Amino acid sequence: MVPVRRLWVAVLCGYLAFGAALQALPSYVPERFGGGALASGTAVGIAFLATACGRPFAGWLADAGWSRPVVIAGGVLAALGGLGQLLAPNLGVLLLARLVMGAGEAALFSAALPWVLAGTRVAQRGRLAGWFGLSMWGGLAAGPLLGTLVGDGVWWAVVALSAASAVLVLTTRRDPGRGEPLVRIRNLVPRGVPLPGAIIGLAAYCYGTVAALLVLRLRAGAIGVDNVALAVFAAAFLVVRFAGSPLVDRYGGRVVAASTVAVEIVALVGIALANGPVGATISTALAGLGLALVYPACVSMTLDRVRGLRPGVSMGVMTSFWDLGVMVAGPLGGFVAEQAGFRAAFLVAAGAGLACVVVLLRMPRRAVSPR
Repeated sequence: MVPVRRLWVAVLCGYLAFGAALQALPSYVPERFGGGALASGTAVGIAFLATACGRPFAGWLADAGWSRPVVIAGGVLAALGGLGQLLAPNLGVLLLARLVMGAGEAALFSAALPWVLAGTRVAQRGRLAGWFGLSMWGGLAAGPLLGTLVGDGVWWAVVALSAASAVLVLTTRRDPGRGEPLVRIRNLVPRGVPLPGAIIGLAAYCYGTVAALLVLRLRAGAIGVDNVALAVFAAAFLVVRFAGSPLVDRYGGRVVAASTVAVEIVALVGIALANGPVGATISTALAGLGLALVYPACVSMTLDRVRGLRPGVSMGVMTSFWDLGVMVAGPLGGFVAEQAGFRAAFLVAAGAGLACVVVLLRMPRRAVSPR
């Protein structure tokens, strides 16, 4: 029996820590090290680089039956990264600690998901991936709020939550370790992964633009809902992810992703053109709705394309495209906003959503896994 609930809570704890750190860094870096916007942005983004690089290797080891030790190592690395950020004597050490924490978060989720999927029937994998993914997305959404509530104790909370995730898994029964033989590193990327990866990467650019620029866009336009906008986005995202994940198994990842990303395009155009609080709030909620089911849809498409084989490394590589999309969106969206305005930045994101839909429509229809 796979300890799904305990793994869910363990991943939630780890990503609450990750989200709390994201909330603290923009003020922590200038206050402690005297860095400006570039230093703060680098400190935030560098962890996603480590996460993107670490996910395929975590999944690679999970496929070989080593899920449990990799998940435990993820919690330990995240705790060490949090402690390093608390005690860092200079910016260089802080950035190194951010890399360690990013690697830990990659191991935590990307080894836990294939462990969970290993005990799930193929027909239910999309639904379970969506629900299990709430542990990660819920932590990222609630972590900043937690960071605000604990104030000066945020870094101790980050360390404690990360350590708790490791302890939760350490006290589970041992994983039977029924895995596939380790493939060679040069064969780490399965053939069926790049196309769903491109889809989720384009969708991630949309998300990254919202996360980085939504509040600034609303403030620049004096619209007046900038203090609640991200909460509205997170609420819509989490509700639709929880309620809508079964749709992926019913209609297939391709149909669900194309439909919801189309909603995202409308939402991004709405944010770009909004002139009042009502329109901005509705568009923000639609943006959360439009992105909510992209991940479980891409899980379903990826598992179909790899024919159910090597799910850990396949999920790790596919999810790495999400991290890369978010990484690119911040600096590129900021550059476009500086050169042409915030409206242009959101219209560019809508263009990325349109490209995502085009790729989806050109994909072959859902394959049937032999398992």
